[in-house]
Amino acid sequence: MSVLPALPESGSLRLSVVVPVRNEAGNIAALVAEIGAACAPLAPFEVIYVDDGSTDGTAAALAAARAGRPWLRVLRHARSAGQSAAVRSGIAVVRSPVVATLDGDGQNDPAFIPALFAALEAGGAGVGLAQGQRVGRKDGRLKTLQSRIANGVRGRILKDDTRDTGCGLKVFRREVYGALPYFDALHRFMPALVAREGYRVVHRDVVDRPRFTGRSNYGLFDRLWVGLLDLAGVWWLIRRRRPAPAVAEG
Repeated sequence: MSVLPALPESGSLRLSVVVPVRNEAGNIAALVAEIGAACAPLAPFEVIYVDDGSTDGTAAALAAARAGRPWLRVLRHARSAGQSAAVRSGIAVVRSPVVATLDGDGQNDPAFIPALFAALEAGGAGVGLAQGQRVGRKDGRLKTLQSRIANGVRGRILKDDTRDTGCGLKVFRREVYGALPYFDALHRFMPALVAREGYRVVHRDVVDRPRFTGRSNYGLFDRLWVGLLDLAGVWWLIRRRRPAPAVAEG
């Protein structure tokens, strides 16, 4: 079971945005500006960048981006621990009960965050996750094909009714994330695991775009053996789920 610290005093914060990055120095400034503009209607909000052991100028770019942005916070891993670990580090310190995530390379357009936030809120407490699903994929043909195959296999086995779990654009309740079992690649199985906890998942199409600069710094989920082992583990977790008993004091 994933264990997160108690939610810190959040005041009136409505949303926390968590962005994992590794060696994305050239993408920091533009994306931070876009996130700020997209989330302005949801103010007050905060944005937490998690620098996952970058070895380029990412730290300096983030320091520069913080100037004049009191809503921007930065965490750093001493060495790279992976995307799921970076997301978890950010969520551990958020000050809002609702969290959004997106990738730090610019492919996820933050302009879709308000629509995902609205979909989560409109669903009430029974909805735990608003999941983005990419249209107009801008990845290369091989990566897109791999992703389609992986999503198809995953969907048939887990029956999570989600076309694209690899999309980094997600908005969810922090308490729901805290109930999920933590493991590497958790972020790619969230729809199935959120449903396992008894919450509904809603979906919204989001337009994919090319990364701003550079190349991908995290390994593909579609690597055969890792993906299959993770899929088998999640399938086992779902089958082993038992209803929580009613508890009364007295």
